[in-house]
Amino acid sequence: MCAVPTRAGLIKAKGLLEFSQNGFELLDKKRNVLIVEMMGFMDRARYIQGRVSTALGKAYHAIRVVNVSMGAYNVEEIAISIPVEEEFEILMTSVMGVEIPAVKYNKSDLKTWYGFFRTNPALDIAVTSFREAKYLIYELAEIETSVYKLAMEIKKTQKRANALEKIIIPRYRGQVETIREILEEKEREEFFRLKMVKQRKE
Repeated sequence: MCAVPTRAGLIKAKGLLEFSQNGFELLDKKRNVLIVEMMGFMDRARYIQGRVSTALGKAYHAIRVVNVSMGAYNVEEIAISIPVEEEFEILMTSVMGVEIPAVKYNKSDLKTWYGFFRTNPALDIAVTSFREAKYLIYELAEIETSVYKLAMEIKKTQKRANALEKIIIPRYRGQVETIREILEEKEREEFFRLKMVKQRKE
């Protein structure tokens, strides 16, 4: 919608242009901050992914040893008796308005829920290995969810910045130029009209 080609219309168009330019600058800064945050999370994710892979490899090797030494049926019975653990809490923190999760947990001392009858030290090693992997998975889940949320916000911010840069700002800039040209033309016409009136009077 084109602004009215008057002085007031020109002031309004200039105000909208300046507002749009300021909005683009803020979105550009937000996008850059989010990208820096996401890259930091991605570096951590690669590191934790390596540790999770190593921990799970160790844990699955340990459980294979237990299956051989104790029998898969006995191991399955013990696994079914494992209580559900709810030792973590998910808190939310904000980065430039983006809610990202923080998994809060305490590494409690290992408590066995099985007796020593029909078990062996290999089972203890497997339980400890899976327990360590579990804490790393908590951390990895937190980081990967944060990366996803930041990536979605960066995409959204990029679309808004592009709309301002490619569509809105050029539109308002064009309005300012059009109104300015119309007003200048009117001023020239008024100048010549007054000049003609003056010449007639003389």
